[in-house]
Amino acid sequence: MAGHSKWANIQHRKGRQDAARSKLFSKLAKEITVAAKMGDPDPEKNPRLRLAVKEAKSQSVPKDVIERAIKKSMGGDAESYDEIRYEGYGPNGVAVIVETMTDNKNRTASTVRSTFSKNGGNLGETGSVGFMFERKGEVIYPASAGDADDIMMAAIEAGAEDVESSEEGHIIYCADTDLNEVSGALETDLGESESTKLIWKPTTTTELGLEDMQKLMKLVDALEDDDDVQRVTTNFEATDEVMAQL
Repeated sequence: MAGHSKWANIQHRKGRQDAARSKLFSKLAKEITVAAKMGDPDPEKNPRLRLAVKEAKSQSVPKDVIERAIKKSMGGDAESYDEIRYEGYGPNGVAVIVETMTDNKNRTASTVRSTFSKNGGNLGETGSVGFMFERKGEVIYPASAGDADDIMMAAIEAGAEDVESSEEGHIIYCADTDLNEVSGALETDLGESESTKLIWKPTTTTELGLEDMQKLMKLVDALEDDDDVQRVTTNFEATDEVMAQL
């Protein structure tokens, strides 16, 4: 299974999903508010908002939190956020992309730079690692959604580009501009997904041993603890043996 999906499994095993639940809800709500403010507050008329709401629901964000986030976008006092992407390197040269939403660019830039340097990484210029990733749509279904052949057929019919199936589940990839349509078609055929979002998919990976993986986890955890950081993506690869020791 792809590195970023292995990462989700690591966090689940560590119990970070529950520990950071309120922080996750806050970040998902911020995305909903920004998406609603940039377009129509009706998810059916705003593809970005529809995807943001769909992802929030898949993470069990309460309905009232979602509705409050949309309502917040329509108020005159709604915060204005800038979306800024930072790129850098972690242990053993692993590429790291940090996506942020901030109301204070200087604060966020300073915090991200400091977090990299304190955790053995280096913040680079925009584009320094971006060429090692492709922007893609990602839809995740549990293994119970069907066998690999059935999921592949459903994905092809929906207009997806690729599928990665394992005993842990199915990851369906599509062009970033097609995510709204593809996820809608899949939902009709397979039901609700576990996750639907835009990602940075690595085109090249860097293999890490146990020590470097532990250092990378520390860096990513520190970045994700920042309220301004929406998502952190890396291009690590690790053997099953290393993953089992984490």
